[in-house]
Amino acid sequence: MAVAWQQQIFALDARYNAHRAPNHANFRTLYIRRRSQLLRENRNLSPEHLKSYLKIRGQLLQKRYGSPLDQPSIGHSRSMSLRSVSRVSGDFGDARLNIQNTGTVSGLVPTKQADASRAIVGGNSIAENYAFTGVHHIFDQHKSSVVMVKFANNDRSRLLCASSDGTLSICEVAVEKPYLAAVLRGHTQPVTGCDWSASNDLVASCSQDGSVRLWDSKNGTCLRSIQDKLLCPLQCCLFQPTNCNLVITGNNKGELRIINVSTGRAPLGGYCRVGGSVLSIGCDINGQLWWVGTNKGEIISITCDITGRLRKVRKFQIAGNNCLITSISWRAWISREARDPSLLVNCSNNKLALFRVMDKEGNLQLKWSFNNKQSDNNMIRSTFCPIMSFRQGACVVTGSDDGQVYFVDIERPPNRAIVTVLQGHANASFGLSFNYDESLLATSDKEGLVIIWRRAS
Repeated sequence: MAVAWQQQIFALDARYNAHRAPNHANFRTLYIRRRSQLLRENRNLSPEHLKSYLKIRGQLLQKRYGSPLDQPSIGHSRSMSLRSVSRVSGDFGDARLNIQNTGTVSGLVPTKQADASRAIVGGNSIAENYAFTGVHHIFDQHKSSVVMVKFANNDRSRLLCASSDGTLSICEVAVEKPYLAAVLRGHTQPVTGCDWSASNDLVASCSQDGSVRLWDSKNGTCLRSIQDKLLCPLQCCLFQPTNCNLVITGNNKGELRIINVSTGRAPLGGYCRVGGSVLSIGCDINGQLWWVGTNKGEIISITCDITGRLRKVRKFQIAGNNCLITSISWRAWISREARDPSLLVNCSNNKLALFRVMDKEGNLQLKWSFNNKQSDNNMIRSTFCPIMSFRQGACVVTGSDDGQVYFVDIERPPNRAIVTVLQGHANASFGLSFNYDESLLATSDKEGLVIIWRRAS
């Protein structure tokens, strides 16, 4: 109970932080870090004292600075209906999958019957499993928004951060004193995406300067820089999961391209055009099926064979033409109870949506949607929780325009789906990533702050 009050105090300070020394971002960051440290040092205070302190501090801050920054509200989502998939001429099919104002819950993983799986995690409720003890550390090495954070594969400690200031950084976080291990410099414009190779020895990044770069993750040196064929900004990149020589990129002109980072060239057939601007990419565990999100409210499924040849298969109109698909995450849901491949999607019409992957061509079926604060100006992202298949309930995490980080149970109706809310960012929360054992969660925001949250064991 005391932890909850401490988090509310921290959130209150974060909301007012932009009012402090508005021309000195470094001071504001130092101040909020010190506030977090003081809260950690006073863990023995009773909930009653913390509650009283929160009330008094709120009154003092309001008297000193006035009302806190206005938070964006959920806009009116576009009204749409669900239609079945229809095949058109050739191999490319169109469909309209429209996100309703009310979500649907049907055919999810039957974890309520999974007594053996629940026993593995002690039979705790989903809220107990995702309780956090507070802030583990705060990083402030970036001068502009941190658009993406990613823990290394099957790694507890190494965290990759991509920033609009044109740099990337690698942090060691699962240690007594977290520290900045390396800063990757080379891009001349904002970094828009990044990824770890399967073995974590390489890092790929893309930027609005039109280049994709390959880095040595151990010493931070740039091994290769490859320019986009059309010299236009790149918005996202991912390693091919089974071949770290191949990186897939998407640019502002709607082109998807696979690049062999060893040669700097695209394999034969490793290119396709999807239209609009490619903003997000997701793929299955084998890299054979990909989904691409655009700024036209569309998701396109694409197959990729062993040689790197790309082929468009289906196009789904998720929302209106001006809606941005900012994040796509794939999950196999493999457990002893069921297999239910799914996509988690963030849309700028204030929606977090979950789709079932129906077949090997990437056909999608809407399963559930949730009202989430997201405007066209912010690249909000979401992710599945790593160990969800062994617990009652199925939890996903998303950032939002209001700076809060929401843990949402997709087995519940949307109006009762929120499990936990982390409050600490004063601006829109963009990136988020769990380490593989869920002991730490990293989140980032529009001001360049990266917060490492410690989950209760």
